[in-house]
Order: sequence, then C-alpha cells, then structure tokens
Amino acid sequence: MDLTHSTPTAVPSAPLSLALVVASDREGRFAPVLADWFLSRLAEREDFAVTVVDLAGAELPTSLSYAPSPAVRAALAGITPALAAADAFVVLTPEYNHSFPASLKNLIDRHYTEWQAKPVGFVSYGGISGGLRAVEQLRQVFAELHSVTVRDTVSFHHVHGQFDEDGRHKDPAGAEGAAMTLLDQLAWWGHALKDAKAVRPYGA
Repeated sequence: MDLTHSTPTAVPSAPLSLALVVASDREGRFAPVLADWFLSRLAEREDFAVTVVDLAGAELPTSLSYAPSPAVRAALAGITPALAAADAFVVLTPEYNHSFPASLKNLIDRHYTEWQAKPVGFVSYGGISGGLRAVEQLRQVFAELHSVTVRDTVSFHHVHGQFDEDGRHKDPAGAEGAAMTLLDQLAWWGHALKDAKAVRPYGA
C-alpha cells in the first residue's frame, strides 16, 4: 500500500484592499511627504491594493446630520465607498495638542459599519512624541467601532528634520523596517478577519 501523499499547494491570496486615510487638512501640512513615502513602501508589496482617502479634499462640515445636504452626500459619495470596500486601513495622522485632527474624528463619526471587523494601522508624526499620543487615543475610538488596531506603528519624531527638501528620508532603515512590520501585521489580521467574515458574518 502506498502511504505517501502530496503536500497541499498553497493558493495565493488575492491582495487586500487597503485604504490609506490621510488625516491632516491643515494648510501647509507635511502629510503629503509622508503619504508619498508610505506609498513607496507599499509599492514594494503585492499583498495590498491601495486607495488613498485624503481629507484635505473632503468638503465635510463638522455638524452631523441624519439627513445630510446634497453637498455633503456628494462629498461622502467620494469617500464612503472606499471605506466600505477596504479590507484594512492605515491612518496617517499628525498630533495636534496631544490629540488627532478634528477632520479625522469627523470622518470616523460619519461612518460605522465601514470600520467594523477590519484592522487599522497607524503612521503618525509630530514633535517629540511622534504623534503617539494621537494614536493611543485613536485606539480607543476604533475599539468602539469594532475595529482591530495592530500593535506596531510607524512614528516620526521631529518629522521636518527627518526628510530632505526632495521628500527623501535621511536615515530610512528604521522607518522602513517599522513600515514592513506594520504591514505584515495588517496583512495577517486583514486576511484572518476577511476569511472569518466569509464563514460567519460579523454581528456587532
């Protein structure tokens, strides 16, 4: 009797849909430099398909309504589908006064099911804290929305001094390693949660 059997061949997973949320809408913001840097890291990977949600281009008033105006509905039409289609998120945020921007809280509060049972990673920047105080607050907010925040982050302390005038990181090894760790964790959670929801829909 032949007791040998073949080893199962792994089936490559389809890329995860990743929404990169650029949180700052401040005039003169540094966010585009970091967004370009992070997108260049993502370009090295084949396990993510990326959509950028840049809040600087969103015309969203801070007043919430269950019956938004046509202008607000039009603005949301360019944002909400990208959040709903995402399997995972990376939030790129500065730290303002020990917290995160109002533009980001506004976006978060206008959505609910779009965040549920999906992983969220963070790229933060600021002064001495590197935006980490904003990230710690965001972990509490996303927990309320049934999201899973991954442990490791990418943090830029005194960010303006870390990049040259062409937007290149002066000493990239540490930040690039942190980005790969973040994306590895995000990929694991993204596939795990996506596979689980395919078997049993998530019920909040």
